[in-house]
Amino acid sequence: MATKETCRTELRSAIRHLSDRGLYSASKWAAEQLMGIEQDPSKHTPSHTRFQRGSSSIRRRFRTATPADSSATPSAGVSYVTTPLMIGAEEYDYDLIDSDFYLLAKSYFDCREYRRAAHVLRDQTGKKAVFLRCYALYLVQGAFIQIKNFENLVNIDRWTSGKFTHEAYLKKAGEKRKEEEMIELEGPLGKSEAVNRELVSLERELSTLRKNGTIDPFGLYVYGLVLKEKGNETMARSVLVESVNSYPWNWSAWSELQTLSTTIEALNGLNLNNHWMKDFFLASAYQELRMHNESLSKYEYLQGTFTFSNYIQAQIAKAQYNLREFEQVEVIFEELLRNDPYRIEDMDMYSNVLYAKECFSALSYLAHRVFLTDKYRPESCCIVGNYYSLKGQHEKSVMYFRRALKLNKNYLSAWTLMGHEYVEMKNTSAAVDAYRRAVDINPCDYRAWYGLGQAYEMMGMPFYALHYFKKSVFLQPSDSRLWIAMAQCYETEQLHMLEEAIKCYKRAANCNDREAIALHQLAKLHCELGRTEEAAFYYKKDLERMESEEREGPNMVEALMFLAQHCKTLKRFDEAEEKETAKSLLRGIRYARDVEHFPP
Repeated sequence: MATKETCRTELRSAIRHLSDRGLYSASKWAAEQLMGIEQDPSKHTPSHTRFQRGSSSIRRRFRTATPADSSATPSAGVSYVTTPLMIGAEEYDYDLIDSDFYLLAKSYFDCREYRRAAHVLRDQTGKKAVFLRCYALYLVQGAFIQIKNFENLVNIDRWTSGKFTHEAYLKKAGEKRKEEEMIELEGPLGKSEAVNRELVSLERELSTLRKNGTIDPFGLYVYGLVLKEKGNETMARSVLVESVNSYPWNWSAWSELQTLSTTIEALNGLNLNNHWMKDFFLASAYQELRMHNESLSKYEYLQGTFTFSNYIQAQIAKAQYNLREFEQVEVIFEELLRNDPYRIEDMDMYSNVLYAKECFSALSYLAHRVFLTDKYRPESCCIVGNYYSLKGQHEKSVMYFRRALKLNKNYLSAWTLMGHEYVEMKNTSAAVDAYRRAVDINPCDYRAWYGLGQAYEMMGMPFYALHYFKKSVFLQPSDSRLWIAMAQCYETEQLHMLEEAIKCYKRAANCNDREAIALHQLAKLHCELGRTEEAAFYYKKDLERMESEEREGPNMVEALMFLAQHCKTLKRFDEAEEKETAKSLLRGIRYARDVEHFPP
């Protein structure tokens, strides 16, 4: 790993390069990592270190291993090379007139007048100008769709907020309805046929520049985007690798490369230079490949240098979320919001945790907070959708998920969560459609496959349901809920494959079954199959678990009754008497509680 000062110098330079080319997401990411590098308190005033307070407490509380410091030995198998030279400003120097053209085009670009920016640069041949012209043309179609959707949402809000007078309503009712009908026709469940007509000419031009050796890393990034858009993923991967090897500080290029590395084989096949940015890429890629422990290890290593990075904290929370460590996730997000109260990135995941824990007040507060910060963000709409779902207002919830998809049609969480809402509303055909769109976007989304299984199970089609449940457990084999769902599918009358159900329940029991379903079902199934010894074994394990968790209920009574009878059959009378006594005591406690709550 490079030293903190080296990383700091490289990031400062990268922020300028990226901002100057309109790569604002990558520039913002670099700036956040720059602020994540710990400042030396002896050299800086408290005002310079205030952004870095507090987050280290999370690291101390939840780290699984001691992260390496900036001088520590790299992970096994990794040999770091000297940091590549930064792109020098002189490489992009122009004479004053050319520079004036670029400044004008960049001002149009910043105002989202992409065709106008490209037109200004039509005769410019400098690498920087070529990049901005090609990037502007690439963005033309996406910007039109995004602005149109944004305008539609704004128009809906205006008409539903009660800000217009009755006369204005009568005057504009026709236009309002026309806009609403357009939105319905262009709704998120309909597949867009929009095609960027510039892609063919862009591919031809950028391909020629690459062959001639006159393309820079930023041009390679745009070329990779074009190839990916046209479906040439293999070539896109190769081009993006060239881009990040030449200029490793463009996080947008790494992110696109990650979307094309959907298997561990594809990831291992990338010929990447061992720059410190590669560690960020691998940590994120491991996350998407469900290698959560490996991802956590990478992020903890990176924390040795980027101690106060909010991005790293959020990614650690994401890994913990996928490992279902909700308590840890909640603490991390609470700390993130204290440090960065207007943060919206990743807060949809926090809302999922609050939803799962049924924290009404906390989810309401979060929804209100992000809505006031920026209600036209997909994450904000998703959080509000979760809030209405928790309240049982599923129609409103769907409306906000659709809003999120208007803003970003590839927003995976919104498709999956909207599918869940349609399941709650018993609209299985719409649920199936939403889940299918989710798996089209990301075939590795186990939640969408699980949702498809649930939908087909509701429709009384267990064979189809089983197919989708198998896909979900293949992608997330450590989730007990998925194994339980598949086991219950095997138990249905149409299948009645009890041996397969038992295998699934065993897997669930070995995967930390927090709902305490698997052991009880294993006992019942063995009992049904006449295997009393196996049934007694699982009833006993279930009973021990209930006692350790201090839980009561019908499952405890059932377990005690079976074990008492089983001991009598085996003539183990002392043990049988013990179970009978426990059963009687439990019944007495329940009777006394009922009398207290319902006096005569």
